[in-house]
Amino acid sequence: MLFAMAEHLELPRPWRLMLTAGWNLAESLALPVAGYYVGAKLGGRDAGMVAATGVVWLTALGRKVVTRTVPGLLTISALVLTVQTGVVMATGSMLFFLLQFPLANLGLCVLFARTAPTRKPLVAQLAAEVVALRQPSAHHPGLHRFFQGATWLWAGIFFVTTVGLAVMMYTETVKVFLLLTTAVSIGGVVAGTFLSSVWFIRVLRRSGLRVRFAQP
Repeated sequence: MLFAMAEHLELPRPWRLMLTAGWNLAESLALPVAGYYVGAKLGGRDAGMVAATGVVWLTALGRKVVTRTVPGLLTISALVLTVQTGVVMATGSMLFFLLQFPLANLGLCVLFARTAPTRKPLVAQLAAEVVALRQPSAHHPGLHRFFQGATWLWAGIFFVTTVGLAVMMYTETVKVFLLLTTAVSIGGVVAGTFLSSVWFIRVLRRSGLRVRFAQP
C-alpha cells in the first residue's frame, strides 16, 4: 500500500495538456468538418462526405509516415466516416442516408467492445493519446480493471444509442430525427464522460494513487 501511494499518474502542464488535446481533436474532428464544408460547397452532400473521409485518411497516413503510429481517436474518426460515406454513396435513398447514424454508433460499440477485455482497452489508449496521461510504472490491477470497465461502459452507451436511433428512424420525421440524433449523441458523450470521471476518481482513492502535473 505504501508503494502504491508513492506512485502517481501524470498529466502534462495545463498549457501542454490543452495543446495535446486540441491537436488530437483538430486532427479527428476539425479537419474532417472543414473537408466536408469545402466538398459540400463545391459538389453537394456526397462530395462533402467523400472529402471529409479523404481528409481524415490522409491525416492518418501522414501520422503513420511521420510518427509510425496512428492515434486511436483518429482511427475512430476514419472508421466512422468511412461507414457513413459508404452508406451515403451506396444509395440516394433518404432511409439509407439516415441509417448512417445508427450504423456509425454500432461501429463504435463494436470497436470499444472488441478492445475491452484485452490488455490495451481503448479508453486507456485514448487517455494516453488525447490528454497524455502517464500511468505509474508499477502495474495496478485496479486501474487496469477500471480502463476495461470504462471501455465496456462506452460500448454500452454506443449500443443504447444505436438502438434508440434505429427506433427513432421509424417513429419520427426526418427533421425531428436529425435533431434528436444530435441531442442523443451529445447526451451520451456527456453521460459517459461524467460516469467515467466519477468512477476514475473512486478508483484513484481506493488504489492510493494521485494525479499530478508533470514538472517543467
